[in-house]
Amino acid sequence: MSANHRLGALGEEIALRYLESCGYRLLDRHFRRPGGEIDLILLRGDLVVFVEVKTRGPRSPAPAAYWLTPWQLSRLRRMARRWLSERGPRSSRGCRFDLVAIDHQGEEEGLTLRHMAGIT
Repeated sequence: MSANHRLGALGEEIALRYLESCGYRLLDRHFRRPGGEIDLILLRGDLVVFVEVKTRGPRSPAPAAYWLTPWQLSRLRRMARRWLSERGPRSSRGCRFDLVAIDHQGEEEGLTLRHMAGIT
C-alpha cells in the first residue's frame, strides 16, 4: 500500500470515528460499482448521509477541501442514486451529501478536520 493510500485510509477512519461520535451510524463503507465509489454512507436520524472524505498531507499545495471537484460531486450523486436503489432504507426521509476534509500537517503538528454538511 502506498503512502497516499495509507493516508487516505487513515483519514477515512478518523472521519468515521468523528461522525460516529456525533451520533451518525454507519450503513456502508467503500460502496464500489463501475463508475465510482462512495467513501462512507451513514444514517443520522432517518436521513441517509453520503460522505466524501478528502485527506491531504503536509506537502499538499492546497487544503483537502480544495480537491473536491464538480465532476466528483456529480459522480457522488450518481453513485448515491445507485446505492439507494440497491440498498437504501425504506424509511429514510431523504439524503444529504457531506464532505469531511482532513489536513495532516505532520507528525508534530497534528491534523485539522472540517465537516461540511450539505455540500450539493
